[in-house]
Amino acid sequence: MILVFFPGDDPTGDGPWDMRAYVIFNVVLISMSAIGAAVVLATVRPPARHLPRRLLLAPLLCGSVLLVTRGVPGMAENLLMVTGIRRGGFMGAADISTGEFWTGIGINTYFFTGAVLLVGTTVSYGRRSAGSGPRRSAGQVR
Repeated sequence: MILVFFPGDDPTGDGPWDMRAYVIFNVVLISMSAIGAAVVLATVRPPARHLPRRLLLAPLLCGSVLLVTRGVPGMAENLLMVTGIRRGGFMGAADISTGEFWTGIGINTYFFTGAVLLVGTTVSYGRRSAGSGPRRSAGQVR
């Protein structure tokens, strides 16, 4: 966490962003991750059963879409890199170092795994919460 606010020498790599944009970007990502973890945890915690279904399902769906959008192309890139078809991935240079190669594999696998797990959680919660409304007996009239 300290590296977000005090990253040392220019972490932007002389890119178009300045240090302020770098910090804001990282704070937003950390906040999204924390909120996502809280929402996923709420899907299995008994006190969260009193929350409206949409309150949990909306961020689960948004997170799933974001992770699938990043994770599936990342896994396709992994396949290109591992098979040697395109060692640098979709946009990378063909002459990347071994460290860059394995870093790319790791990051893409991380996002793909997150997508698989969050989609599974979203589907599971959607099914479990669909029938959790007020229950009526067969003979009960509104």
